[in-house]
Amino acid sequence: MKTSIASAAKGFHPGIAPTLVVLVLLPVMVGMGLWQLSRGQEKQQLVDSYAERRAAEPISSVQLNELTDPAFRRVRLRGQFDAAHTVLLDNRMRDGKAGVELLQPFHDQASGLWLLLNRGWLPWPDRRLPPAFTTPDQPLNLDAWVYVAPGETFQLHADPANAQWPRLLTALHPAALWAELGRSGFAYELRAEAGPGTYETTWPIVAMGPEKHLAYAVQWFAMALALMALYVYLGRHNTQEKSHGSGHESTQRI
Repeated sequence: MKTSIASAAKGFHPGIAPTLVVLVLLPVMVGMGLWQLSRGQEKQQLVDSYAERRAAEPISSVQLNELTDPAFRRVRLRGQFDAAHTVLLDNRMRDGKAGVELLQPFHDQASGLWLLLNRGWLPWPDRRLPPAFTTPDQPLNLDAWVYVAPGETFQLHADPANAQWPRLLTALHPAALWAELGRSGFAYELRAEAGPGTYETTWPIVAMGPEKHLAYAVQWFAMALALMALYVYLGRHNTQEKSHGSGHESTQRI
């Protein structure tokens, strides 16, 4: 066995440069494939949790602060919007159309909590004009669910602090808003279900589904296999070239 392994090693000469390339790229490709598989599992857990909790009956708003894991929990609310502190989340695309998400503070009567309620998506056909919306004056009964962002939103530039209202932002942190307004508010955004005072509320669960991550993982592993196949080919090809060269030199000497 040792003799056969040694013989195979002697007959394999890929060269220094291809070996260095494989040593650098192969761990990266395999690592990226494993990372995509891990992200796919995380997204699948999110999707499963969303489906389970969205099928459950809404809880009372009084129970919100008692939850250790509030993500996707449905909540029944009754209260009134604060139209004076409207936030428009920019760069929100739907079906290839540009738009914004409309968020406003909502004072819940049962719990006394301030909640940051996302009323839905609005199209923005002309950026020279602000999106048109109205805010109900009377108290409303609404159902919503808690949205916990899976990660920090990437921003090309920081949003201006203390801008005028309504405020156009690319990312929003509820805790920072409550601190600015001097209010005790819930730490997460709530997304309204279809009802009074809402706009487009068909929310995507995740930006990229678990099947996409699986597809990317397959691509990374396929590239790793292709790299190894090329490496083996070069090793054998170089060996054959050396053998032919040695045989040619022996013929010339004879």
